[in-house]
Amino acid sequence: MRKKISAVDSYALLYVIKACTKKSLAIEGKQAHTLVIKLGYEPNIFLQTSLMDMYAGTANVADVHQVFDEIPNKNVVCWTSLISAYVQNQKPNRAIEIFRQMQMVDVEPDQVTLTVALSACADLGALDKGEWIHDSISRKPEFSEDLCLMNALLNMYVKCGDIRKAKLLFDNVKIKDIRTWTCMIVGHALHGQAEEALRLFSALEAENKSRSSKSQGTKDQLLVPNDVMFIGVLMACSHAGMVEEGKRYFRSMIEEYGLKPRLSHFGCMVDLLCRCGLLNEAYSFILAMPIQPNAVIWRTLLGSSAVHGKVELAAVARSKLGELEVSLVGDDVALSNIYSANGMWEEKIMLRHEMRQRRTPGCSSVEVGKLHS
Repeated sequence: MRKKISAVDSYALLYVIKACTKKSLAIEGKQAHTLVIKLGYEPNIFLQTSLMDMYAGTANVADVHQVFDEIPNKNVVCWTSLISAYVQNQKPNRAIEIFRQMQMVDVEPDQVTLTVALSACADLGALDKGEWIHDSISRKPEFSEDLCLMNALLNMYVKCGDIRKAKLLFDNVKIKDIRTWTCMIVGHALHGQAEEALRLFSALEAENKSRSSKSQGTKDQLLVPNDVMFIGVLMACSHAGMVEEGKRYFRSMIEEYGLKPRLSHFGCMVDLLCRCGLLNEAYSFILAMPIQPNAVIWRTLLGSSAVHGKVELAAVARSKLGELEVSLVGDDVALSNIYSANGMWEEKIMLRHEMRQRRTPGCSSVEVGKLHS
């Protein structure tokens, strides 16, 4: 079609740009943008917003903003795409600034805009701004029926630390999906409310049993737990020191729900065992993992070994961190402290010598007064 340029219309370009967005094709996307300009399709707002999404997907926020600035008549979709681009590229402060600019030029935000803005508030921990958006939502009853928006609001309260308001909101959402349940269960776990998290998970399982009996065995209406939810469940077990329950939930995740554990799940199990002083079992669990343990897992074992005075396990964990080439000075200090606590002074001296050989000592400078020649 490019050989016969007259055959390229705006619809063809739109699909090309969307394909570039899906595959994160930066060079091809820029070529499509060139054709948009060459063929005079710049006034087409659908093409412009698609270009913004494409540049956002390739982490090119400057080009997103340039495309936005070139749109003569900006609507709510354009503003939402720009805000979303900054949120997507870990710049929530700028996203909130643009959200305010949008309101200053009297562009009314819709549900999608508010959902994206709430994501920025959650990333920032900006509770006051999130509450202000909640007030805006409350003034429009139809917005409260948007489950995606309610989930974003719930996520904001959880991440901003207001678990009480999150629970009130959860209770008031009439029709919940799996994201709603997951957010609340993980929220309880993150805030150390282990019993509440596990109680809520049991309530979900009970609701699924009730739905299953009513629908005569069909699974279409069931709220099947996902892997993120099980991270919250295992975290709750870890905080509460519930070893057997944690093992049962871990098996249930695999055997009943067919979920493949990720590093996060293995890490939760190691943390659970270490918190309860079962370090040998934790070490055996790590060795039996089907995937390579990461630094967090080995560091969990190292820290717990320091607490319980397990010299051999601490040395193994420190060695594994060295193999992964992610060792921090704190790892050496932890092992050094274990050596000194057990009266192993020669080992401590040797380790300290190795630390000095491997690392450049930190230094600082302070200027006092002025130097005169």
